[in-house]
Amino acid sequence: MSQQSSSWLGKAWSSWCSVPLWLQILVGMLLGMLTGIILGEQAVVLKPVGTLFVNTIKMLIVPLVFCSLIVGVTSMQDTAKMGRIGFKSFVFYLGTTSIAIALGLGVGELLQPGAGLNMTPDAGAAAAKEVPSVMQTLINIVPTNPVAALASGQILQVIVFAVALGIALVLIGERGQPAVKMFESLAEAMYKLTDMVMKLAPYGVFGLMAWVAGAYGMDMLAPLIKVIIAVYLGCFLHVVGFYSLLLSLVAKLNPLQFFKGVRSALAVAYTTSSSAGTLPVSMKCANESLGVNKKISSFVLPLGTTINMDGTALYQGVTALFVAQAFGIDLTWVDYVTIILTATLASIGTAGVPGAGLVMLTLVLTTVGLPLEGVAIIAGIDRILDMARTVVNVSGDLVATTIIAKSEDELNVEHYNADEEQSQLLAEKLNAES
Repeated sequence: MSQQSSSWLGKAWSSWCSVPLWLQILVGMLLGMLTGIILGEQAVVLKPVGTLFVNTIKMLIVPLVFCSLIVGVTSMQDTAKMGRIGFKSFVFYLGTTSIAIALGLGVGELLQPGAGLNMTPDAGAAAAKEVPSVMQTLINIVPTNPVAALASGQILQVIVFAVALGIALVLIGERGQPAVKMFESLAEAMYKLTDMVMKLAPYGVFGLMAWVAGAYGMDMLAPLIKVIIAVYLGCFLHVVGFYSLLLSLVAKLNPLQFFKGVRSALAVAYTTSSSAGTLPVSMKCANESLGVNKKISSFVLPLGTTINMDGTALYQGVTALFVAQAFGIDLTWVDYVTIILTATLASIGTAGVPGAGLVMLTLVLTTVGLPLEGVAIIAGIDRILDMARTVVNVSGDLVATTIIAKSEDELNVEHYNADEEQSQLLAEKLNAES
């Protein structure tokens, strides 16, 4: 009998492990809510399980951001022309990312998704913060002691030091390669460790959601729905509004032709929630549908997959405000600037990391002193949000590629404006020539 039970449990565990992580997290959230509603205030005994998960994410933040930022910066070295294109790409991606998070903050302020939830943060989290002056905020960005900044988790200081060190390693050329290889190895190890930690997410989310549901009941459902609506609205405005404006005003191109040409890439992005996984389709769309020269697309698109996080930045703007509103914490305008700076600079090296959205959200919340319990609430709906933000990320990569190609006279405008049949014929001709 015990052997049969053991065999059944083994099969059940094997089946559970084969379920995609996002679905495991969703199940953990739903079971946690159900458990919390049944147990009521007694569900607080499960909170340490969630706290342990939050602590493991906090453990990752500094080394992950530090190593991946250096790898992101050092990956941009190339020939003179590629250097110019790389600079344009870098400025474009960081500029649009800062606008995206500002838009997310704006949508969050407008819809107020966390208002009325009245959650209570842990002791110390709700303590009043002394608001630094603008000059003091700017001065504090540069660390006087980088090691102390790493040890104390001063995120903005860590980001500034990592970017500066990455640039220095690029400038010294071959002599910097041993250090670059070391950081690449460390970054890969951190990506793997992140993957390992994210496997604990369903259980951590279960523990924290049980506590939240036990303490606040079903009142949390409406705010979660509002978060989804806010993120999707922000993503729609950024893609259809802002990107269309860039294509029209900067590149003098028809946005409708662009969206018609990239629809297959956006469909793959939405269903897979992976910018890296969509890259082959994005390359195909850029070359065969938009008429971008392969020399441009083969450099700008992979770079965008590494450093462009418009969708994730927008998501962080909405969710950071949700957490602040849910816990009744008022953010100052300095906090808003800090959120924009942190998410923009951190976007350089976070793409391609499993659980990147949640890790970046933890980073942003930590920087402005918001309670990390909010991460568990967002984790349950993260997959739904991830689908929308990946579409924005991929759209941004393709918009940047198109605009930069136009600026370098590497865009076949006739090909770009061609209908579907003509575009296919031109693509076949180009493939035959190459």
